[in-house]
Amino acid sequence: MAKRCRNQNCAKLFEPTFSSLQVCCSYTCAAEWAKTEKGKAHAEKAARKEHRERKAKLKTRSEWLSDVQKEFNAYIRERDKNQPCISCNRQPNDGDLLTGSRWDCGHYRSVGACPELRFNELNAHKQCVNCNRDKSGNIVEYRINLVNRIGRHLLHWLEGPHEPKKYTIAELKELKAIFKKKRKEAEKADE
Repeated sequence: MAKRCRNQNCAKLFEPTFSSLQVCCSYTCAAEWAKTEKGKAHAEKAARKEHRERKAKLKTRSEWLSDVQKEFNAYIRERDKNQPCISCNRQPNDGDLLTGSRWDCGHYRSVGACPELRFNELNAHKQCVNCNRDKSGNIVEYRINLVNRIGRHLLHWLEGPHEPKKYTIAELKELKAIFKKKRKEAEKADE
């Protein structure tokens, strides 16, 4: 069955000689066509990159805050992957937690009550969904186990007053990169 050569400079009819998937009439036409296809692919890739950059410039501070929070939570879950739930000591492989997505990043001092500690690693630990969402953090048990993990001195510091923080977009971008790097390092350390 005759096909039309995909090389726009040639475009003649040909019979495929070595494969039914052949798209060009000769090796020279195929090489020329591949160059133009690579050029298109490169242009499309550059356009996608430009689109991402424009979209990032339009992001609001709250959208960046949300992105950083997602990255921070993922890092904490990865960091504490082999630890039990900070509140109920449920192990990662217990039967009622079927997948890794059943774990949350639980904050001792909630983000609403103490937003200045939202990205503090001492304030966040892996927590099962039951304790974090259903039992509103299971704070009494959380505190008991937190003393064992970080000590009384640091716990008193966490419970004390802190300066309010208002992150700029540049600071949020930097924080996102930091937590992404830490998460990848924690993943590599576990391999």
